[in-house]
Amino acid sequence: MKKRFKKHLRMARYVVYKETLIDFKDHVWTFIGSFLGIAVIGFLNESRFAKTDTVFLIGSFGATAVLVFGIVNSPLAQPRNLIGGHVLSALVGVTMHYLLPNEVWLSSALAVSSSIVVMQMTKTLHPPGGATALIANIGSEKILGLGYWYVLNPVLSGVLILLLIALLVNNRAPHRRYPSNKNWYKIWERKYR
Repeated sequence: MKKRFKKHLRMARYVVYKETLIDFKDHVWTFIGSFLGIAVIGFLNESRFAKTDTVFLIGSFGATAVLVFGIVNSPLAQPRNLIGGHVLSALVGVTMHYLLPNEVWLSSALAVSSSIVVMQMTKTLHPPGGATALIANIGSEKILGLGYWYVLNPVLSGVLILLLIALLVNNRAPHRRYPSNKNWYKIWERKYR
């Protein structure tokens, strides 16, 4: 019994140790990319709107930053998923809000669920897209007032800013490649390096 306990303790130490190894270089690139991405979107928001109105800076961009700067090789963080997931989810979210404007609980649930299915069907699954659809239903009066303009600005414009910064920052680090698809990287390398 004592032997088995020691074996399990050694295994637990190994798992905890391996899972908590810190790669400072990777964390620095993650910080730089996510900081620049959110800062640029936030700066544009500050320069175009009142300080109390955060139309450009929607919550789902924070989750997107985690994916495109923290898990760069994830299939969910690739450009097709990044752009398609947000844009399609925004379209679904706004449509549900227009169909059921007085039933927030129902339009929100339908927006999130339908956007997930649409992303699955189009192979553009991007988890923050669900939040983008939800924000189209529960956002501020300013966001709700945008209607389908919400899809173009802040969603598409913000996603393109994050994509551009992800391409610049993630490909500067010697140990990172974004997008992770080798064909995308070859095109990027030929044109921009």
